Amino acid sequence: SPAGATAAVDRVRRKLAAFLAEVKQTGEQGLSASRRRLLRTVVPQMIRWLPADEAKKTKKAFDEALPA
Repeated sequence: SPAGATAAVDRVRRKLAAFLAEVKQTGEQGLSASRRRLLRTVVPQMIRWLPADEAKKTKKAFDEALPA
């Protein structure tokens, strides 16, 4: 349903915001290797749920906070 899709995107936004805050607060070096791997795997998949412009901005923010 459209309402369900909107709710899912809102959940994705909240989770991505929490991940980004975690990376910024902890710093890349403060994350364990397994946590960095998890974020580098999950974040790109989650970003696909977002509208294109928002996805691009969110990807840029993660790329800056957690360089490959």
